[in-house]
Amino acid sequence: MSGRPLRGSYLMVVLSSGSVLERSKHSVSVPVAMAAVVSYCKPPPFLGRLPPNFAGKSPCRQSRGSQVQTCQISALFWGSKKSTERTELDFSLGDFTLKGSGSEGVSENQGTAKKIYLSVVSSILEVSSDDWDACAIDATGHEKFNPFLTHGFLSSLEESGSAVKETGWAPSHIIAKDECENILGVVPLYLKSHSYGEFVFDHAWADAYYSYGSRYYPKFQCCIPFTPVTGPRILVRNIPFREQVTDVIITALKDLTTKSRVSSLHITFPSETEWNKLREQGFLQRIGMQYHWKNRNYKNFDDFLMDMKQTKRKNIRQERKKISTQNLTMKRLRGHEIKASHWDSFYNFYKNTTDNKWGTPYLTQDFFHNMGSKMGDKVLLVVAEEGDELVAGALNLIGGDTLYGRLWGCHPRAYYPSLHFEACYYQAIEAAIELDLSTVEAGAQGEHKIQRGYMPVTTYSCHYLMDEDFRKPIEDFLVRESTQVKLVMKLLQESGPFKEGIQ
Repeated sequence: MSGRPLRGSYLMVVLSSGSVLERSKHSVSVPVAMAAVVSYCKPPPFLGRLPPNFAGKSPCRQSRGSQVQTCQISALFWGSKKSTERTELDFSLGDFTLKGSGSEGVSENQGTAKKIYLSVVSSILEVSSDDWDACAIDATGHEKFNPFLTHGFLSSLEESGSAVKETGWAPSHIIAKDECENILGVVPLYLKSHSYGEFVFDHAWADAYYSYGSRYYPKFQCCIPFTPVTGPRILVRNIPFREQVTDVIITALKDLTTKSRVSSLHITFPSETEWNKLREQGFLQRIGMQYHWKNRNYKNFDDFLMDMKQTKRKNIRQERKKISTQNLTMKRLRGHEIKASHWDSFYNFYKNTTDNKWGTPYLTQDFFHNMGSKMGDKVLLVVAEEGDELVAGALNLIGGDTLYGRLWGCHPRAYYPSLHFEACYYQAIEAAIELDLSTVEAGAQGEHKIQRGYMPVTTYSCHYLMDEDFRKPIEDFLVRESTQVKLVMKLLQESGPFKEGIQ
């Protein structure tokens, strides 16, 4: 059995007698079940040595000890996709006064107001696309435009039922306004009742919380759902008070976490600048690793290959030749070229991938149709055809200087050697050269990307934990993990596929 919680399960303790304690269906109290867990579950090894008084904090150790002793745990299931305890949000986060006059450079419609008002909205549809996108574009600049931060992408997740309360992603977006009701900043935020679709793994942390009778879910997650793409998470307009507004939003995020009585707030895949700033605000820092391709002003694909070591160059050429020998035709479709039938086929390919990897698709069929309609030419769909039949596809989004490779899928009936590499990596490189983009981000994980020209880069996340006794061991773990990640990245860089001297 996987160490991750089962999707859609209740907190369930299976006793040796065969009876079952369930949080929602039986009269036996949760503390009794939790006491059994505490008695029979060892702390996860990542925590190291816990403070002597830590275990004593658990309310599960304070009552019904005799009942605990009569039971023996044979299995433990937890991690309900839906939160078992409703967390009420304070939709008004208060008003804040900014310092200084700030009159210089302030546009007419933004006024010279010193006060800003923060609130929580339960759907991005409560914010106009123009207002949200203005914040997103100002946060990145046009040259670094990030399509995943847009209203079109995020609203497609909500409207399609992919990232909503019913799937454990309750939208709780932060909105900052001035006295004239102008939106100055936004933050994509979700109240989560599980840890799926995040790509920064904290299942062991949840294990530790539950083992000691504490509740890890719900938690706040500041991210782009199902999307491990780096970018700013606190999106603020380009105004004179910008830094102050950012600081106020960070304070409000921490206050919301405290008032909502959730375990933690996680900001995943922020920019490096935000990552450093959040450290100063008491967030724990974590790093990870992805594999990106860099465009060194290549004129074409062969130009890129000439930077590779001879053996790697030969291997790539052999892999690409396999496509034509299988009578496959590759096409890159954009915007209006992508028809509804393409999305229907791609959804089936995507489901085939999820069936083979993690079981349940996060995204609905409507998501692809909605997103394709709203994102237009920012969508690049690579497809493979065998005759007149579509047999595989790879979804990409186009940013200001980056091509983002997201999802891949193939027809389940047959295996096509090297097709995954061609659709996801080589077609993306060709497209980036053609569009004069500097980077291809090919998604999370996958050491096999290295020999195909995708090198390791650092990714970031920040974590604000409310329980001080958990904070310290997790902080120690992150320090050790960071050392290991940096060492692995160094070794991979030194043994990369490029000729000596090419960075």
